[in-house]
Amino acid sequence: MHHIFDQHAAAVTSVRFANDDKSRVACSSTDGTLSICQVIPPPATVICMLRGHGSGVTDFSWSSSNDIILSVSLDGTARLWDVAAGNCIRVIEDGSGAELLCCLFQPLNNNMFVTGSNKGHVQVMNVSTGQCCKGGTGKAAGRVLTMTFDSNGRILWSGDDKGFIFSFLFDLATGKLVKGRRITVCENRTVTCISARSWINREARDPSLLVNCAVNYLFLFSIVSEDGGLQLKRKFPIKHRTAHVKSTFCPLMSFRQGACVISGSEDMCVYFFDIAKETKSCVNKLLGHSAPVLDVCFNYDESLLASCDAHGMVIIWKREGKQGIL
Repeated sequence: MHHIFDQHAAAVTSVRFANDDKSRVACSSTDGTLSICQVIPPPATVICMLRGHGSGVTDFSWSSSNDIILSVSLDGTARLWDVAAGNCIRVIEDGSGAELLCCLFQPLNNNMFVTGSNKGHVQVMNVSTGQCCKGGTGKAAGRVLTMTFDSNGRILWSGDDKGFIFSFLFDLATGKLVKGRRITVCENRTVTCISARSWINREARDPSLLVNCAVNYLFLFSIVSEDGGLQLKRKFPIKHRTAHVKSTFCPLMSFRQGACVISGSEDMCVYFFDIAKETKSCVNKLLGHSAPVLDVCFNYDESLLASCDAHGMVIIWKREGKQGIL
């Protein structure tokens, strides 16, 4: 362990390192706040707390240049925060009064962002106007809990609490959404996390989607069509039935033979899986949390890993040795 943060009074829902930044990590919490922390050089410290939401913060996203943080909340608002000043620069209310459950910037155009709501709406918003883009509304079967773009920003996937993933084609010029596919992960089980990755690697040639679904498994899908169609490739056992557990791809393969993914788990552990291994795919397990681990995130060079839990604790893990053992 490199450091433990405990500045939040309730569950930490998401943890994210800034883009291409080894040292800064942000957290969102059901206590209604976000925090930005400096983890290197030591001593690690909380730089600032972002206060303003009237209810729990469900998700957030760094802008590509790390100068803005987008957050959404059960209070039905999306907020844009100036990272340097530590203050809120815009509040955008959901037009239908829905609780907002997830968000992300459009990766190729940060003047657009997308929100998912408890009413099943996927909405593309314009940062400058604060309005929904024309044609930028999609619908899922249930509460939209998670979303991700492909690396080109042209396919958007959303996951809901009915066990479905919906793909949408995204028009980069206008923000218009066109529905693509509906993929069943496990009907009536909650999809809590989706992340996309295009690997150029001998063990992982295909563009892939990593999915947490509350059936005690982490799923790896191959992306098999231009409209976001998926084919199940692997699944890995974790403890996951009720909590909003998330996972991520490891950004590098420089110090290992295989290609790895990591996930939180309700048994208070962080799991590492090598997707190239047919048997004994779990290659590492981190112990240290005292509550379900809800999210995990590496910094860009994998020197540090952040994990957060349902009691509000955030642990920063430091990689040691040439083999990258945490």
